[in-house]
Amino acid sequence: MAQEDYYKVLGVDRNASEKEINSAYRKLAKKYHPDLNHAPGAEEKYKQVNEAYEVLHDRKKRAQYDQFGQAGVNGQGGFGNAGAGQGAGYGDFGGFGDFGDIFNDFFNGGGQRQQANPTAPQRGQDLDYTLNIDFMDAINGKKTQVSYTRDETCPTCGGNGAEKGTHPVTCDKCHGTGYMTITQKSMLGVIRRQTTCDKCHGRGVIIEHPCKTCHGKGTVNKKNTIEVDIPAGIDNGQQLRYEGQGEAGKNGGPYGDLYISYRIKPSKDFERRGNTIYTTVPISFAQATLGDEINIKTVHGDSKLKIPAGTQPDKQFTLRGKGVPYLRGNGNGNQITTVKVQIPESINDKQKQALVDFVKAGGGSITPQEKGFFERLKDKLK
Repeated sequence: MAQEDYYKVLGVDRNASEKEINSAYRKLAKKYHPDLNHAPGAEEKYKQVNEAYEVLHDRKKRAQYDQFGQAGVNGQGGFGNAGAGQGAGYGDFGGFGDFGDIFNDFFNGGGQRQQANPTAPQRGQDLDYTLNIDFMDAINGKKTQVSYTRDETCPTCGGNGAEKGTHPVTCDKCHGTGYMTITQKSMLGVIRRQTTCDKCHGRGVIIEHPCKTCHGKGTVNKKNTIEVDIPAGIDNGQQLRYEGQGEAGKNGGPYGDLYISYRIKPSKDFERRGNTIYTTVPISFAQATLGDEINIKTVHGDSKLKIPAGTQPDKQFTLRGKGVPYLRGNGNGNQITTVKVQIPESINDKQKQALVDFVKAGGGSITPQEKGFFERLKDKLK
């Protein structure tokens, strides 16, 4: 059976950062861990996730994999046979001893398999939001409001899920642990397996009188509106964190965070690359030859640009400090303006004679070409 691509296993792009790879691994490892997911194929998927992560989170192994594929990592720690021995066992998290804290929500350190206290405070989930903004708002900055829905702590029960005047009671089946230990006999001896308590469903408590507002959930889905101060110089795809604006925590835990990604609309006048602005401006043959001073647009307003005599087509001029503000202050980037020399499609007799005299004055000669019949007809129809 062909080896599945490691990037596809983790669901990340081949150019994914180390942070993106770690984040994808954390989510998938929790999702498919055999102690939490008993669906058919979950354990095999968990082993694939560990195998992929063991290669991609190591820069050297990842470089070899990118260059040579599976052949670049086979034989190095037995990646090609992950799952055949201890290297991919889920008892030691696929050999990732330094990543044991990934599973702190259901393991309690020390290498021992322990279920975390389900009634302990738990931080809420983070949320992602994409904000579309105009090009000039990204340059100058702006205050705006962002609205979205999130789970908030129920105002009636305070988050415990019980009707006012009542309280959750400890589950008498799991004694508040949220899980049960099942013992089975096999040819290899006695096997003990932990599973979620089927009475309290892992909560550790029973709510005999559910809150009428949240129906025992402890949270309610509500619209949340915050004021966002868009910083001057924010770039397309950049992300900012807004603390405490994510989902409500459980059991009195803190709210998660909100991550806003900025998507900037393009401009018809300017092109942005980092903190540099690029523009083009048309000039005439006479301006390029004799020189001139012209007005040009910048993101900070109109500005003067001196065109030296003898300027060649596609000449670039740098306007220092006329680019995008740096996010951390300390001034602006530059603007680079390219001049495009325009050649007129038609001229009058005086202009034609002036150009002929210009050529002769330089010691040259020229034979002006007349337009053909169809070109003249086209001009008359304009």
